[in-house]
Amino acid sequence: MTSLEFTDQVQKISYSLKPVAMNLTRDADDAKDLVQETLLKAMLNKDKFKAGTNLKAWLYTIMRNTFINNYNKITKRNSNIDSTEYFQYFNTDENYITHNGATSDFVVTDINEAIAGLSADYRTPFMMYYIGYKYLEIAEKLQIPIGTVKNRIHIARKELKDALKVYAPGV
Repeated sequence: MTSLEFTDQVQKISYSLKPVAMNLTRDADDAKDLVQETLLKAMLNKDKFKAGTNLKAWLYTIMRNTFINNYNKITKRNSNIDSTEYFQYFNTDENYITHNGATSDFVVTDINEAIAGLSADYRTPFMMYYIGYKYLEIAEKLQIPIGTVKNRIHIARKELKDALKVYAPGV
């Protein structure tokens, strides 16, 4: 198929692309852009089209893939979470506001005492997990089953929660 024949056939089929593009985008301007991008890609890749195959299906495939790629780009771009609002209100409860640091010193002291009050069987896996070890790494280092590691960390958390419930807001 010559370039002229290819261009002529694409031009004839291009009118049937717009309704499909409208169905995909649900917006007239976006549909026009999608058709234009599809035709541009078809013209740039005309050497990849095999004569004797269905040109209309080939163009629809280009359109669908272009739409999916554009959609994925948009959703990834918009999925970034703006956490500035979240951090603005983070721990603004009056119970947590400290002006001279004394309250936070008491909290840290209480947390350290609660951790020290744990039995060594629970404290060691908990602290390893806290500093970043994975369950499997803890199990290997302590030479205990992974289920035991998970259970001990769970129990340590529960005991710490009970020991520090005075700091739990709204309880």
